[in-house]
Amino acid sequence: MKKPKEYFDPKSTEFPYPAKTDQHYLVVKKDDGTVFDENYPYVDKSKKFLFKKRLTRVGVCTIGFLAAKIRYGLRVYGRENLKKHKEVLKKGVMSVSNHVLMWDYLCLMYAIRPFNPYHPSWDVNCRGENKNFIRMVGGIPVPKNDRKALMAFSRAFEELLNEGNWVHFYAEGSMWEYYAPIRPFKKGAMTYAVRTAKPVLPIGFSYRQPKGLQKLFHKRPLVNVTIGEPIFPDESLPKAEAVEKLMIAAHQAVCRLAGINPEDNLYPPVFCDNDRVDYYFNPKAVPLKKD
Repeated sequence: MKKPKEYFDPKSTEFPYPAKTDQHYLVVKKDDGTVFDENYPYVDKSKKFLFKKRLTRVGVCTIGFLAAKIRYGLRVYGRENLKKHKEVLKKGVMSVSNHVLMWDYLCLMYAIRPFNPYHPSWDVNCRGENKNFIRMVGGIPVPKNDRKALMAFSRAFEELLNEGNWVHFYAEGSMWEYYAPIRPFKKGAMTYAVRTAKPVLPIGFSYRQPKGLQKLFHKRPLVNVTIGEPIFPDESLPKAEAVEKLMIAAHQAVCRLAGINPEDNLYPPVFCDNDRVDYYFNPKAVPLKKD
């Protein structure tokens, strides 16, 4: 598989990376008050919704993809793996990647086209100013503090996978712009793959420096998306052990696809339960606010 020629770490101090690896730092200005309970249509199959979703897909493919390519100088590697494993992917797959750009979902959609994925989304975003677009491109809000709602959400995602759909998880839990290390993964994402016996496809976002005339138009790093090969759950293990093994394998695969050697001890480990870690280039991480 052809891979990016260079590994580039932006070492950005521009963004207020929090102290906790899955904490959000973006501010969503609006809140429409939508309640995500057990009655919410996490996968809306109404004709009206599906029609709007198809129209949005047309706009994304014609305008969104072009805009993402121009904004990020986007390059995609590993698309041959989509063709190589086409029959497997058509039966349902869960992909995972690092979450590092405002538009990285558009970049992902472009990289895996013609597949059209779903993805769990931060509930705050699904009540905010971009809620309609998020829903139209496959976003499904993750409910909080409601066991029945979370069960309904889980059933919806398992159904999507069992029906042969593509589901993408940002297993780090939050978006940190231009952050190079791969943060710890949440086990919950792997649980769905183990429960449904579907493979996990690792995808890595990495960066490269603008060169020549590119420097005139791009003040920030350019972006690569590298697609790996499917990793299958170990069905011989008890579910808890299978989830743990799959999480470790997926995290290591995304590291390597992003140009990082997971054994070099320079990056946050996969085993820290999403608590504070010491970031090697940003020691002044924003502390958590006390409740």
